Amino acid sequence: QVQLVESGGGLVQPGESLRLSCVASGFAFGSTSMRWYRQASGKEREWVAVILDNGVTSLYAGSVKGRFTISRDNTKNTLYLQMNSLKPDDTAVYYCNVYVGSVNYWGQGTQVTVSS
Repeated sequence: QVQLVESGGGLVQPGESLRLSCVASGFAFGSTSMRWYRQASGKEREWVAVILDNGVTSLYAGSVKGRFTISRDNTKNTLYLQMNSLKPDDTAVYYCNVYVGSVNYWGQGTQVTVSS
């Protein structure tokens, strides 16, 4: 079955960096686009970034463009999100996501808190 396991969240100060990871299994990772989403407390889940299966093409939400970088290692079935210049507004639970066989799959999420 499809499994997505995120890690790498934590508490950081504004301006600092974090790298999130998502280890995937149960599907053809190297042939599938992958996404990051986030959900702040009391708000709807929002899309953050997507990377195509080739690992070259990626798109970002305007709020993170230029600060976040999505990447993948198809040899390790792992998705990454490098987050630089973090702001308090980036505080949220971050989820990796994949759409397989007409089903949307989500990991359990990892908490990122940006606070001084």
